[in-house]
Amino acid sequence: MSLPADSHVHSEWSWDTPVGDMERTCEQAIRLGLPAVAFTEHVDHVSWAAPTEGPYVSAHLTAVAGDDGIVRPPGFDADGYLECVERCREKFPGLRILSGLELGEPHWFAAPTAALLHSHSFDRVLGSLHCLRDGDGVAEPWAIYPHRDAGEVLRDYLAGVVELVTTCDSFAVLAHIDYALRSWPGADVRDFEEEFRAALRATAGTQRALEINTRIPLAAVLLRWWREEGGDAVSFGSDAHLPDLVGHGFREAAAMAEAYGFRPGRHPYELWGRA
Repeated sequence: MSLPADSHVHSEWSWDTPVGDMERTCEQAIRLGLPAVAFTEHVDHVSWAAPTEGPYVSAHLTAVAGDDGIVRPPGFDADGYLECVERCREKFPGLRILSGLELGEPHWFAAPTAALLHSHSFDRVLGSLHCLRDGDGVAEPWAIYPHRDAGEVLRDYLAGVVELVTTCDSFAVLAHIDYALRSWPGADVRDFEEEFRAALRATAGTQRALEINTRIPLAAVLLRWWREEGGDAVSFGSDAHLPDLVGHGFREAAAMAEAYGFRPGRHPYELWGRA
């Protein structure tokens, strides 16, 4: 089985990826036999408190945070990034390299999102929900679970996905619908079937693709629900923030997609559609 394109990869041009390296990632993709990679760099506008204890403490986040402990993602250098993409295309002509973005909460920041997309052209644009409203501010799920019921947090996250896909048209692929499960690994998605189906149905209704994110293995039942709710296409994303993680778990993910009736497009860098 040939591997699909990795359509969700980060490099040094993502603010949260201090050890990313676009050239090394391309080299690793070639070693693995990936036909294409899309460098979908983070574009985030949400500010939130950096963790000070627990498993999510990060020296990089602490360094990025201001004196008040608030992480304020820096602006995205689109021109520098696109120049780097062109250099890699010249250096690695046998690898299809797509430009891209991962827009965090783009429905909350319509004006700067529209300005960026109007001023530059990108091949693959993902939409992501990383944060939820929490009290007077916002926070990632891992920061909310300790003081709220876990099921309530996951339901709020999936309701947020519905809001994202139904109020924003700036992206073509919904990234990691299971993002909130990263910080609640013991959850059983079947306990939230109604909420997941609602989010999948809303996404399918906007003609978007669903990402099979391999950062953690996507529950197979979510792919079955995606097809049953009218989903027509999937993409594959390692969400790699390190070169060695590009294409992680792709053989298994591709086999699962085929088992649920999705097949490659005419070109290896295209989304997979229904058989």
